Amino acid sequence: MNLNTSLFGPRSKYDRSLPYTYVARVRIIDGNSDLTNAFFADTICGLIDYLDTNNIEPREVELCGLYLDREIPLDVKYCIDEQGHWLERPDICHSLEQHYKESLDLQYKGHHEHETCSYDDRERQGSGPY
Repeated sequence: MNLNTSLFGPRSKYDRSLPYTYVARVRIIDGNSDLTNAFFADTICGLIDYLDTNNIEPREVELCGLYLDREIPLDVKYCIDEQGHWLERPDICHSLEQHYKESLDLQYKGHHEHETCSYDDRERQGSGPY
């Protein structure tokens, strides 16, 4: 991390076409969507890794990319394998990159398996629950 990044934060956070962070919401009580725990990470791969490490199953989770003026849901199906387990890096990057190429859905923008990742300047550490 250089001085500019430590003072102003990652450059990618100023790109308004990318989420500034990602959130996973997990219902505390089945059937009640109002009571949730929230988990955060600056990258989707960091968030997925954190959820996996904390044994939070994909079927329990709602994922969203948070922008300055809105939040956009992400479909969990692009973050899991055929058996329903969380994907790991670089497989998650590939899945999201592929979906973006096919759909041009902005919430999947910036993830690259082989090119320079748009999120390389961000921390991948997750946190929560909140």
